[in-house]
Amino acid sequence: MILGKEEIKKVATSIGVEYSALIAFIEVESGGKGFASDTGKIIIQFEPSWFKRKVPFAPSGAWSVNGVERQSKEWVAFNDAFSINANGAMESTSIGLGQIMGFHYSRLGYKSVGEMWDDAKRGELQQVVQMARFIATDKRLLTALKNLDWHIVACLYNGAGYLELAKKIGREPYNITLEKAYKKYSA
Repeated sequence: MILGKEEIKKVATSIGVEYSALIAFIEVESGGKGFASDTGKIIIQFEPSWFKRKVPFAPSGAWSVNGVERQSKEWVAFNDAFSINANGAMESTSIGLGQIMGFHYSRLGYKSVGEMWDDAKRGELQQVVQMARFIATDKRLLTALKNLDWHIVACLYNGAGYLELAKKIGREPYNITLEKAYKKYSA
């Protein structure tokens, strides 16, 4: 991550959460990277299921077979969807350090999804500010993060089925990963 501790502390303080809680959240969501080191492009996760909802009659293509892949494959799927419906593709993709879905652009105070993307592409500080806005606009999420209630944070940010999904794919549950990252940064 290019951002310094003081910049992230300032953003965390602005919404009333601990630095260690916000940086743990960032690390777990994106590995602490807002941009790919090899290409300089913003980190994305294109979600075909959301694109199908946004553009129900889109013809099948590279976008429709995307899974959680390397960034190069994510961009192939995203670019294919973008060629069909630009706004639908941007709204169906999570971006940057916070991995916030594009369809949340209005919640974050943007007039369009393109404006949200353009701001996030300006730098990691803008991405952290977007994440802070996202947290601050959900009182339950903000309270859970302030209280370090990692289970509620995980449910609200990744969905109530996160525990079942972790078991299914053989990964550590999101709440446990968040808690470990928090302990690392608060030590």
